[in-house]
Amino acid sequence: MQQLTDPFGRRIEYVRLSVTDRCDLRCFYCMPKDFNNFEAPEHWLNFDEIERVIGAFARLGTRRVRITGGEPLVRKNLPGLAARLHALPGIDDLSLSTNAVQLARHAEALKASGVQRLNVSLDTPNPTRFREITGGKLKKVTDGLMAAKAAGFSPIKINMVVMQGVNDDDVEAMVDFCIEHDFTLRFIETMPMGDTGRDANAHFISLKNVRERLERRFKLVPGVMPGGGPARYMRVAGTALRLGFITPLSQHFCETCNRVRLSVDGTLYLCLGQEHSVELRPLLRNGIDDDALDNAIRQAITLKPERHEFNDKPGQIVRFMSMTGG
Repeated sequence: MQQLTDPFGRRIEYVRLSVTDRCDLRCFYCMPKDFNNFEAPEHWLNFDEIERVIGAFARLGTRRVRITGGEPLVRKNLPGLAARLHALPGIDDLSLSTNAVQLARHAEALKASGVQRLNVSLDTPNPTRFREITGGKLKKVTDGLMAAKAAGFSPIKINMVVMQGVNDDDVEAMVDFCIEHDFTLRFIETMPMGDTGRDANAHFISLKNVRERLERRFKLVPGVMPGGGPARYMRVAGTALRLGFITPLSQHFCETCNRVRLSVDGTLYLCLGQEHSVELRPLLRNGIDDDALDNAIRQAITLKPERHEFNDKPGQIVRFMSMTGG
């Protein structure tokens, strides 16, 4: 099997696939409250086009695909797309990132379609604070989480963006919540993506500080988790809980980056924190054949930069996280 390798010797085996830039929440660090400049539906890659691109990546050695958004469950018939991706030769790890607002309705169908793992965004267990951060109702999320457990998803990873003065005092409560329900908990630092991300970055807190705080209450020992992402894991001694720390600013992980992002309009982003990209939609709609598509992806990977520049140039990225894909 062919393998995609970037100019710095990193093997690219992971695609984060955005199926929509729309969302049914408005987390203030991700999307402005009154934002409505969404990609026109005719510019979205359709399911046949998505299957072609992911099939090309699979031929080139990619084995992991994570379906993201925006909120992927607002895209109609998402379980149908998941089933098609799961059936592609070479794809052996299909996962989904979601806010879980609509998960209660879709959990069983997603499990049946071949989605193996779930990541759920949840920044607080407090209903009032949840509404302040997202504009939504916490109960919809917890109902979705319980439906996912009932459908047999395991592990279920909770992603918490930790923000100084916003929800950093919820960290211990989130640990207790995840111990109670057998979820994995992953802490994430804020990133300066677009104006919203830069506003949130005023609340930046290093996860080194969070970890030191947790170590005063819990005994943390080294832990591991399957998956292709950047989290560094610890385990809470005496429990099954694993804690992941995702530190793009305080301790970046660029040297091991194995992923690229495909946006809903077919733009292939080579780095979350840089503007290097290649537009695949025009190629697809102009009738590119499989060999040429494979070669276009190989050429795109040669543009992957060595590292992001969030610390050096925090104003560099003007697109919102929802436009890029999680």
